[in-house]
Amino acid sequence: MSESSNPRLSAALADFLPSATCADALGELTITVAGSDWPAVACTLRDHPAFMFSQLIDLCGIDYLHYGHADWNTRSATNRGYSRAVAQDAVSEPMPTEARFATVYHLLSLRHNARLRVRVFAAGEPPITPSVVEVWASANWYEREAFDLFGILYAGHPDLRRLLTDYGFIGHPFRKDFPLEGNVEVRYDPEQRRVVYQPVTIENRVLVPRVIREDTPIGHARTEADDHA
Repeated sequence: MSESSNPRLSAALADFLPSATCADALGELTITVAGSDWPAVACTLRDHPAFMFSQLIDLCGIDYLHYGHADWNTRSATNRGYSRAVAQDAVSEPMPTEARFATVYHLLSLRHNARLRVRVFAAGEPPITPSVVEVWASANWYEREAFDLFGILYAGHPDLRRLLTDYGFIGHPFRKDFPLEGNVEVRYDPEQRRVVYQPVTIENRVLVPRVIREDTPIGHARTEADDHA
């Protein structure tokens, strides 16, 4: 591992959580924890004097389907449209694991003024990860949101219901294989005097990506980052 952004925390993780894989990503320490170890690791991160991560800032789900594959070259465009110079089977980096889904937790230690990112992969279909509501109460609605949008089940959650979509919603809209236009649409039926569901009537379409041009501030920053990589 390269030089750590927080050497004290890196040393403590190596001493007290040797089973966790530690890396420095985007200026913040990130550890990857096995799902079976996660409840015990969460308690250690919260209670051990070397960590004291008393606050769960947020958590989110991740879908690694097609991870590393790129269909679009977003650095160029012509007057006839966008470039598709990248091969369908091009892979820029390997999958981090065979598991498709993961949950990422962002923790804050007020005692040590430190932040930590934790990634826990969920195996199986449906994917299952232990709930940490009993460790950090703020995880309650965050886990419900990840369940609703990604279909990740959190074992031991006291009330794992959908949070953002309708009760009769089919599927999980943040999964990468969920159709862009959805499965159903709603409309008001004046004869029935209520809102009804029906199959979608819009045509499937390709989502056009944003082009990053080299002559913009974002393009310059991206080029500089590539030069220093």
